[in-house]
Amino acid sequence: MATVAETKWVYAFGAGRNEGRAELRNLLGGKGANLAEMAAIGLPVPPGFTITTEVCTAFYANDRRYPDGLERQVKEALAAVEQAVGLRFGDPQAPLLVSVRSGARVSMPGMMDTVLNLGLNDATVEGLARMSGDARFAWDSYRRFIQMFGGVVLGVDHHRFEEIIEEVKHEKLVTEDTALTAEDWQRVVAGYTAMVEEATGRPFPQDPMDQLWAAIGAVFGSWMNQRAITYRRLHDIPSDWGTAVNVQAMVFGNMGEDCATGVCFTRNPSTGENLLYGEYLVNAQGEDVVAGIRTPQPLSKAAAKPGETPMEEAMPEVYAELRRVCELLERHYRDMQDIEFTVQKKTLYMLQTRNGKRTAAAGLKIAVDMANEGLITREEAIQRVSPAGLDQLLHPMLDPKAKRTLLGKGLPASPGAASGIAVFSADEAEARAQKGESVILVRIETSPEDIHGMHAAKGILTTRGGMTSHAAVVARGMGRPCVAGAGGIVVDYAAQTLAAGPHVIRAGETVTLDGSTGEVFVGAVAMIEPQLSGDFATLMAWADQVRRLKVRTNAETPADAETARRFGAEGIGLCRTEHMFFDPERILAVREMIMAGDEAGRRRAIARLLPHQRKDFVALFRIMAGLPVTIRLLDPPLHEFLPHGEHELAEVAEAIGTDIEAMKRRVAELSEANPMLGHRGCRLGISYPEIYEMQARAIFEAALEVAAETGSAPIPEIMIPLVGLRRELELARAMVEETAKAVFAERGASVAYLVGTMIELPRAALTADRIAEVADFFSFGTNDLTQTVFGLSRDDAGKFLPLYVEKGIMPKDPFVSLDIEGVGEMVRIAAEKGRRTKPDLKLGICGEHGGDPASIAFCQQVGLDYVSCSPYRVPVARLAAAQAALGAGGVDRTA
Repeated sequence: MATVAETKWVYAFGAGRNEGRAELRNLLGGKGANLAEMAAIGLPVPPGFTITTEVCTAFYANDRRYPDGLERQVKEALAAVEQAVGLRFGDPQAPLLVSVRSGARVSMPGMMDTVLNLGLNDATVEGLARMSGDARFAWDSYRRFIQMFGGVVLGVDHHRFEEIIEEVKHEKLVTEDTALTAEDWQRVVAGYTAMVEEATGRPFPQDPMDQLWAAIGAVFGSWMNQRAITYRRLHDIPSDWGTAVNVQAMVFGNMGEDCATGVCFTRNPSTGENLLYGEYLVNAQGEDVVAGIRTPQPLSKAAAKPGETPMEEAMPEVYAELRRVCELLERHYRDMQDIEFTVQKKTLYMLQTRNGKRTAAAGLKIAVDMANEGLITREEAIQRVSPAGLDQLLHPMLDPKAKRTLLGKGLPASPGAASGIAVFSADEAEARAQKGESVILVRIETSPEDIHGMHAAKGILTTRGGMTSHAAVVARGMGRPCVAGAGGIVVDYAAQTLAAGPHVIRAGETVTLDGSTGEVFVGAVAMIEPQLSGDFATLMAWADQVRRLKVRTNAETPADAETARRFGAEGIGLCRTEHMFFDPERILAVREMIMAGDEAGRRRAIARLLPHQRKDFVALFRIMAGLPVTIRLLDPPLHEFLPHGEHELAEVAEAIGTDIEAMKRRVAELSEANPMLGHRGCRLGISYPEIYEMQARAIFEAALEVAAETGSAPIPEIMIPLVGLRRELELARAMVEETAKAVFAERGASVAYLVGTMIELPRAALTADRIAEVADFFSFGTNDLTQTVFGLSRDDAGKFLPLYVEKGIMPKDPFVSLDIEGVGEMVRIAAEKGRRTKPDLKLGICGEHGGDPASIAFCQQVGLDYVSCSPYRVPVARLAAAQAALGAGGVDRTA
């Protein structure tokens, strides 16, 4: 036993000795904590022990050396397992074999390394053959161990092992591994050991204790391999969390026809339907199911297709026990479970349970169903759905009426639809996606090394593997459509083609996937808007009941405004008027205004823009009748509206009746070394007040028109951009108020309105108390505020920001998720100072961060009134705002 002073590095589970529990997942990892928990509630769990995540942290902090006391604690725990099962580690007569698996505190599917059958060597394999009475099983187990240990621990290429097996199968004229005999497997083992010695320069290790420590070291080492680092970066998992190692007595699914291995979800992870979902393989080990080397069979009769043999039929007693265990686990964990199991001689053993990864659609349905079943509360249901995962539900799918040519069909492994050019390697997928191309990654089967390409791709197609293969699990986690196991399609890496029947698609040609049906089509297929289920409306209604933050949208077109209203937007938080100026009908008038030599000329040109601006605002106000609409007056520098090429300059000069030399002179006059910090925003409005006067007039005339037409007046909120000084806002406000007074007098009617500013400069934040004296609202323009606080150009920072995130200098790209420490502090200062001057000052955020769940939680914390985001992010923001109100950061269970 460990002494009082000594740190406890090892925790036992199973055989009545459970030192861990579910709450210790940070210490024991998800797998270790759940193994102890399952054993504690009486489920059949083979005994073993967990080496804690603290060992991993110490291992890296101490130059890859283990902490004192670990070796002795491992020996003691191993002795307890030996006693529990009546076998001895390394005993040639009655050998104990173990599995060695990783297990971080959060699920990292396919990212970490596993070794099964550890403890086999040239002597113990004979003992296993005698004990089991099955020499074929023993030698098959030994070759599996060499293959896994060789790949994971010794770094020998996976394909070198496969080549040896394929050679033996070719000689025997068989296609399935199951057709090989004990003698065949002995030949494979001999080939493996010779090849490993040649590849590594040393014999395959025969001492089981050496094997065990090498495997433990490989698991800890794999925490810092490239694919694990990539996965953590994509999923925001800190590197200092570390992984635990689970060492567990082996049970065998490959001991004969009354043995099996499988994966099971207590509900369908793609649809959320409350039916057992999963696959199993008779006479196989766990890796066979997820590796996609053999095609698994379904668990239930309901899921079986003609020619398939479901477990419910083949092993009815085991299936009934599995169902009972699934129900028990779901009630215990109060969530859908993802379970790994093995059947040895008709006895069911549980190897793992975890909260199951799921698609956004499934996550939504499961949360709502479980709340309606009384298993969880409505508040818990709100917290269960990932706001970011809702994006999967809010994007186009294939138009059922569109013409299409079927190439082939596989398994519907991850829903959604995507079109793109076919590429055959992860590196090419990443390279072409970086150039802005839409790509479909086509592989025979994917491996963890492909993760960067899978992330870059719009969709993934594999010709091998099942619904729980690496490709399926990772694609669901990334929200990428995936068709797996499309066996009728032939992929030829050398020729760079995929072919089925008469159709051949070459690299660079377009292919379309429907991950919801498993179909693959030649060329591009038209897409349609998604149909949101009743569960979506139910959850949104529950979220709206608990959230405090209002959710608006960033929109300047009627189409965007209508989409946002359909998604529940409560007004417009940012209408960028400059986007309206680029319309072909208006750009000439804008350019004339810029070229005018005096105010009179500018006013003549601007007068031509007035009816267009008014029409724009009427359209938006109709859609948002009775709701606030924040309109930012002209912000970008004028040179952005002028052409630059010689040919275009000549065309514009002719159209507006001036000469090209005058155009060139004006372009030169307006050019700036740093336009982002130049003559833009309120600085333009003060230099050329006629621009802001025209825009204000258009706003007030449109508001009056819609109020008269609908009886429901919009609430214009006129926002002055880039204010850094109180006097700037004071002057701009006076201009707006004069215009309002004139319009209201002309029309004999009025509407309520507000005048405020966008806080996007540090000086504005620091002097917010003064600026608030002349402001009705602040809207935090966090895109520009991030640029000005960091001294970064968003357009140029992409060259080095990914490196900063990779090196841990920044936790995230600050343009994606708000920098709470710096930019957030500016927001906090401005909010506090502004409200000290004016307690009822309205506060909102309209940068891209308005749709980011982590940033929304911060907005709740500092007391903002609303967030504003792009139309498709509105439901995301509504849910994130509810989770922020409940004090939840949102639990990501989407897959």
